[in-house]
Amino acid sequence: MSAHGKPIPMTARSGAPLHGVAEVPGDKSISHRSLILGAMAVGETRITGLLEGQDVLDTARAMRAFGAEVTDHGGGAWSVHGVGVGGFGEPDDVIDCGNSGTGVRLIMGAMATTPITATFTGDASLNGRPMGRVTDPLALFGTAAYGRRGGRLPMTLVGAADPVAVRYATPVPSAQVKSAILLAGLNVRGDTVVIEREATRDHTERMLAGFGAKIEVEETHEGHVITLTGQPELQPQEIAVPRDPSSAAFPVCAALIVEGSDVLVPGIGLNPTRAGLFTTLREMGADLTYENERTEGGEPVADLRARFSPDMKGIAVPPERAASMIDEYPILSVVACFAEGVTDMQGVKELRVKESDRIDAMAQGLRACGAIVDEGEDWWRVTGMGPGGLPGGATCASRLDHRIAMSFLIAGMAAQAAVTVDDAGPITTSFPIFEPLMGALGADLRRD
Repeated sequence: MSAHGKPIPMTARSGAPLHGVAEVPGDKSISHRSLILGAMAVGETRITGLLEGQDVLDTARAMRAFGAEVTDHGGGAWSVHGVGVGGFGEPDDVIDCGNSGTGVRLIMGAMATTPITATFTGDASLNGRPMGRVTDPLALFGTAAYGRRGGRLPMTLVGAADPVAVRYATPVPSAQVKSAILLAGLNVRGDTVVIEREATRDHTERMLAGFGAKIEVEETHEGHVITLTGQPELQPQEIAVPRDPSSAAFPVCAALIVEGSDVLVPGIGLNPTRAGLFTTLREMGADLTYENERTEGGEPVADLRARFSPDMKGIAVPPERAASMIDEYPILSVVACFAEGVTDMQGVKELRVKESDRIDAMAQGLRACGAIVDEGEDWWRVTGMGPGGLPGGATCASRLDHRIAMSFLIAGMAAQAAVTVDDAGPITTSFPIFEPLMGALGADLRRD
């Protein structure tokens, strides 16, 4: 079953070159954070370009449940009238976060140091994902969590009545964990400190500073150290959400592997903590250029032009780059099938606990399509077959995972035979216009 209804099988076939402009939706990470911090500010925050995928809509509903006034003005324009730090009210019902690990973990952090109780649930995929990586550090503030075996949803959180400041070194590179701790630290007297051995996406830090919080970031012998001073009065903001680099990855990668293609993807956020895929593709020899580079809302932005690239070579992707492209490894593995040589991806165990076990999901599906894939607990390796070399012809399981579904459909656009996904329904969680957007570029996508 899809996350929100009956399965939607979909098939992609090779066909004409892809041409045109791909205006992908707003950044999902920034959209979540805009709603949550807007709800924690005093006054009205206005947002343009908000991603209106299911994940973000679930976060908007959650903010309403905690007492914020959230209004959809149409066309990606939203407003949030916040209740202030520590102003969340107790929800009347269970908070359903659908498929969104980012949404549930950030919301848990935002409520963790307010003395209220809330119960969280999600779809089958989300309810199978571990929450201990967030609830364990939140317990240091004084928050209590009661969930299913293994720290899984449904789960009830009891916010700390008298929270204490926390100093926490993250055991795994995770922007979700870091952000949950920082959001919890907003309602705590004193300084909350998060230490990362590897820097992760920094949208939360940038946005907290924009809302008026006192936050400092420094590199020390301990690693990447973020210090947040608690109990600020957050000021409402005007936020223009840049377009999502994780969504841009799909039309970009499709253009690189479909013969004769030339696609422009405008206005993409190129925050260095998110742009690892594009760096990797260029190192592989992709014809991928940045045009009209600029800064919008404190975030670096550019237009990306991607052209068919028949001379790409496999590379060893540096493991320290994983945090900046963790969501893009599935589509990178597809591109690797059409390169020459071996693409080696190390230090990626985080992929095992995403919406699905993404290493296993992609390895199984690509093998069914005729690819050569090796894997271990925190690595995988794809042996390329050159332009047009992937046989295809398989039906692949999306496993309720939007990125897995889109990756296999992109593979089908350049494979020798059509590729089908058993359920394309989850794509709406992050990229609701994927099907018409790719169709307008010339892709042959059909619902079965």
